[in-house]
Amino acid sequence: MTNPLHSPPVFSLAFWLEARGQSRSRQARLLTIAVALIAALLNAFPASAETADVQTTWQLLDYIAVDYGGAVDNGAVISQSEFAEMNEFAGTAAAQLASLPPKPERRQLIGDTTRLRALIAAKGSHKDVVVLAHHIAADLLKAYPVPLAPKNAPNVSRGTTLFAQNCASCHGMSGNGQGPDAGQLATPPVAFTDRERARQRSLFALQQVISNGIEGTAMPSFSALPATDRWSLAFKAGGFAFPEALAHQGEKIWKSDPDVRKQIPDLKALVAITPATLASIIGQVRADAVIAYLRRHPEVLSKNTQSSSALAIVRSKLADSVSAYRAGDHRLAKKLALATYLDGFEPIEPVLGARDSTLMAHIERNMGEFRAAISKGVPVNEVVTKAAVLDALFDDADRVLTSDAGSGVTTYVGAFTVLLREGLEALLIVIAMFAFLDKAERRDALIYVHWGWVGALIAGAVTWVVATYAIAISGASRELTEGFGSILAAIVLLSVGIWMHGKSQAGEWQRYIGAKFSKALDRKSGWFLFALAFVVVYREVFETILFYAALWAQGSGVAMLAGAGTAVLVLGTIAWVMLHYSRKLPITTFFKYSSWLMVILTVVLAGKGVGALQEAGLIGISPIMELPRISIVGFFPTIQSILAQFIAVAALTGGFVFNRLRRSIAM
Repeated sequence: MTNPLHSPPVFSLAFWLEARGQSRSRQARLLTIAVALIAALLNAFPASAETADVQTTWQLLDYIAVDYGGAVDNGAVISQSEFAEMNEFAGTAAAQLASLPPKPERRQLIGDTTRLRALIAAKGSHKDVVVLAHHIAADLLKAYPVPLAPKNAPNVSRGTTLFAQNCASCHGMSGNGQGPDAGQLATPPVAFTDRERARQRSLFALQQVISNGIEGTAMPSFSALPATDRWSLAFKAGGFAFPEALAHQGEKIWKSDPDVRKQIPDLKALVAITPATLASIIGQVRADAVIAYLRRHPEVLSKNTQSSSALAIVRSKLADSVSAYRAGDHRLAKKLALATYLDGFEPIEPVLGARDSTLMAHIERNMGEFRAAISKGVPVNEVVTKAAVLDALFDDADRVLTSDAGSGVTTYVGAFTVLLREGLEALLIVIAMFAFLDKAERRDALIYVHWGWVGALIAGAVTWVVATYAIAISGASRELTEGFGSILAAIVLLSVGIWMHGKSQAGEWQRYIGAKFSKALDRKSGWFLFALAFVVVYREVFETILFYAALWAQGSGVAMLAGAGTAVLVLGTIAWVMLHYSRKLPITTFFKYSSWLMVILTVVLAGKGVGALQEAGLIGISPIMELPRISIVGFFPTIQSILAQFIAVAALTGGFVFNRLRRSIAM
């Protein structure tokens, strides 16, 4: 007969009766009454009834999968009581499913459970019953999602302490079921070191027993412990059968094989899967090793949950896009290809960029080419080939994102370079505004510029809070903000660059100062200075904040802050040098250099703006295969992006020529 410690709490009455020699028929009747009473109580609390029913049904299916082998072997009943129990539990699971709220998936679930009941009644093979029971349990959670996993990675060290305090007296410090009090118990404690049995038990099932206990046995409920402690205990108990030596092997497998990581993308998958189920996919030896590693180090899943989930979305939508293209639905295929980037890849782009910017650039380029191929209506085999290339690149990204090697250094370098790069663009413009107002002897107008950049930083802080604690900023929102912000800034800088070039002669500047500048500021055009400072700074802050939020979520806060601090020091030094030496420049030289600075930034921002709008799907993509991608200067190898930069250069050239002609006529 099964050991009660491994039985879900809904069966505690049955085990209590069995321990006292009651008849199986009476046990079954009382169990039915108990289930009915539980259902009646749950109906009195409709808010939690569905969750409780789903959890109970899942436990029934899990119990069948684990213990069916003790009832039937090679088509013959080896334990009549166990066989009766399997039939009974399958029927109860069917009844529980029928009582769940109507959903389209419920009919299929009930049908599959009917098949399970028939398979058990016909003494089907152990393997078939296990596969079907687990299949139904998985589909149940897809149709009726309930919280089955901890929110954060359990603390296994805390679990060790709790086990010593609460469990070792019965189960033994090593979990072998031979603690000092074990001999006094009517029902022997479970030996957690029994690997064959441990392979059939999920962490969720262990957590449920720990939470609810088993009536009629020495196993108490630990519901008084916080949920985090109960999960820590479950991880500790679930790790005894898989020793430390296996964990070292499992770490190597986990970090080197992306296919293994696909099977357990997050904590929810880890607590739901049994070692036996994982073994059916990757082999018993490798499964035992991976389970040994993850049950000791669940934090690796917590750290990489966002990345793993995002890559799972990427692969799924990419496959759906190819399928839609095969079916001839090019519109849907294009929509799914865009979603592949915006919903899947874009959220992990900052972290990947920090760890391997070259790989990130390759993926972005190939995703653009994939979407362009769909838009052109190329043969299906070309789309399939491009998708295969992307899938291989996603494997590389998975290895980079889940690797711990050098993560502190790469985070530091990424945080430093991103803030320096993005901050420098904004700094050059704002410092040019400071220098301009200083030379114009209108320091009173500096307040508008200060309001602009300070307001942008405050808005950036709000963005951080929203992105971290309130809502997830979508990939489309991010690209549209960056795209339109860049285009707007480029247009403003275009006009400013032409204007500065026109004032690069001393006479022109003196005439402007005397005739227009004071009057212009009197008309409160200082708000233009505010708007320009705000837009150019917030655009850079927005991108940097989302990048830093992603790093923060990865648990790389210390390295990130160190990188950011270093970048701030470098930017501060650059600002001081620019302000110091700009005061010494003659006015004509200042305007000459400033106008060319505006030219460069206009071209860069025009390319970045169009590139971001292409990634958001607002502008089409026509790749130019031979040219490299140089994002730091806004150069993206597409006809649209290069055309935007060409238009910017043409407009600036035309403005400069017009300034010269006007100057010649004036002379």
